[in-house]
Amino acid sequence: MNQLEQARETINRVDREMAMLFEKRMEAVRSVAAFKQERGLPIFDAEREKDVIARNSVAYPDEETRPFYVSFLQELMGISKRYQHRLLEGMHVAYSGVEGAFADIAARRIFPDATHTGYPNFAAAYRAVECGECECAVLPIENSYAGVVGQVMDLMFEGDLFVNGIYTLPVTQNLLGVPGASVQGIHTVVSHPQALAQCAEYIRARGWKTVAAQNTAIAAQQVAAGRDPGVAAIASMETAALYGLELLDHDINESHTNTTKFAVFSRVERKPTSDESKFLLLFTVNDVAGALAKAINVLADYGFNMKALRSRPVRERAWQYYFYIEVEGDETAENGRSMLNALAAECETLKIAGHYTTEVSLRKR
Repeated sequence: MNQLEQARETINRVDREMAMLFEKRMEAVRSVAAFKQERGLPIFDAEREKDVIARNSVAYPDEETRPFYVSFLQELMGISKRYQHRLLEGMHVAYSGVEGAFADIAARRIFPDATHTGYPNFAAAYRAVECGECECAVLPIENSYAGVVGQVMDLMFEGDLFVNGIYTLPVTQNLLGVPGASVQGIHTVVSHPQALAQCAEYIRARGWKTVAAQNTAIAAQQVAAGRDPGVAAIASMETAALYGLELLDHDINESHTNTTKFAVFSRVERKPTSDESKFLLLFTVNDVAGALAKAINVLADYGFNMKALRSRPVRERAWQYYFYIEVEGDETAENGRSMLNALAAECETLKIAGHYTTEVSLRKR
């Protein structure tokens, strides 16, 4: 056997070994896809991919061929993602509103391969996951301009689902009209009250009347159905294509840093996976003087950083409030368990509503 034949025999043997290892790897990928579907997690995990490449490339011994090995890893992870996409095509994701609503846009950017189903309100989308109709729900929890979405916060406080991810979607409002309409001919605009508020200065400067709709996508539907060139919708660009409307003016919201924060809700809890873990804490305090201050001090005493604090009235309990906190750290570690025990002594009720690693921007690239 000459040198070429020996080299080819080595390649053939390695290829057979790689085929068996590839099969094992894809079996693991199936398990990863099932795990993500159950918890409402997206396929792409940038931090995980960077870690895999860094860890394996450092361990690779030959410096000359190391760049090729990195390319091999990247292609292998690309194959794994394509396989996961195919496996998750049967995933069902709930959102509130109709096609083209900002929640629909967020859901499609987080889960591009899933089946997306719109529900008439936040509670219906949430219940669809609770009863098993959908694997997860994508619901807004806060807007940088309008504040928290109280109805979703209440569902988080009262319900059984877990938040397994938080995503931010930049919101750009546009003026949409029927074919042939012009800005000069508009006398009435239709949109969700928050969108109307976000564009209040633009509307006021033109003296237009306003009509409230359940959400921006429904506003676009109504304008398309009415076929009145004097009535326009304020909505996303996606709705223009969906409902046959034309763009009359773009980016008309007063604040150009307008962003909505969306949470992914699932029946199965996601546990902390890294040093960058964050968790959502919901609680009510005992009815004694200084109870809230004592509760907050517990977090500081154990070295946990509080990123946000919100309060909401407890439904059907007059003048009672619950508190929502975003906290950096791992409450499942020993220090975290001690913190929760100390916090429980200061609270009437205490609930961990979910975990996430970092807020992911859904800005379209």
